Amino acid sequence: MVYLLFLIALAAAAVVGLVLWKAMTAQPPEATVRPKPRRPAPDDDPEFLRQLGERMRREGDDPPNRR
Repeated sequence: MVYLLFLIALAAAAVVGLVLWKAMTAQPPEATVRPKPRRPAPDDDPEFLRQLGERMRREGDDPPNRR
């Protein structure tokens, strides 16, 4: 009878230990949020390039020479 109680206590301790281990190693919810997509760099952004071209035409600047 003592051995049966010992086995039950051992199994219960293992279950409690497993639950505590899982609870302590779980990632917080904010760590699973996907990062926001980054905006493209200005030289890759078509809207920026369009505005830059319009501004250069208005101001009369020559575009840089391509070699």
